[in-house]
Amino acid sequence: MSQRLPRVTAAEVIRVLEKRGFTLVRQSGSHRIYKDVDGKRVTVAFHSGKVLHPKVVKSILRDANLTVEEFAQLLKSN
Repeated sequence: MSQRLPRVTAAEVIRVLEKRGFTLVRQSGSHRIYKDVDGKRVTVAFHSGKVLHPKVVKSILRDANLTVEEFAQLLKSN
């Protein structure tokens, strides 16, 4: 059985993405678009301090090709 999705803010998601090699390529309003060296694109809706909806987190993880377990592990490591 898979782990539950953590309740996280956009800033926490961005920290994890940057650990995985994603870099900010552009911003359109409140949406920040990140890409990695393989060209995978992830869009994060950035609203300071607000917790992201679980469906949004799931979509980001799918786009970044991360499992919930990998995400949780990266989130814990500073």
